Amino acid sequence: MRIIVNENVTGTVIGELRQRGHDVVSVKESMRGADDASILHRAETDNRLVVTHDKDFGELAFRHRLPASCGIVLFRLSGEDPLSDNQRVVDVLDSRTDWAGHFSVVTDDRIRMRLLPDSGASH
Repeated sequence: MRIIVNENVTGTVIGELRQRGHDVVSVKESMRGADDASILHRAETDNRLVVTHDKDFGELAFRHRLPASCGIVLFRLSGEDPLSDNQRVVDVLDSRTDWAGHFSVVTDDRIRMRLLPDSGASH
């Protein structure tokens, strides 16, 4: 899977995803300081799934209607056990292949998927 991970995703997760054969672009490594709209644009251009802990991507996709057909996965985990949280991120991403076209919210015990709006040609 082609993924772009936001700066708030740990190096442990990035390393494990790469170990499992995913093509991962890390904002921390290659786009440090980029704003969310730029990250979303890069995801669309490169056909990469956005992985983040930042709610702002939902705002960009739904309210501002920026193109996001690549899919966005927002992790809202408890943070009580970082090792478990890291494992949850990797396992959830490996569990499906239908992320594109959806805004997905992952918590400690569920995955909610909502179709992204068609952004059309206006933005």
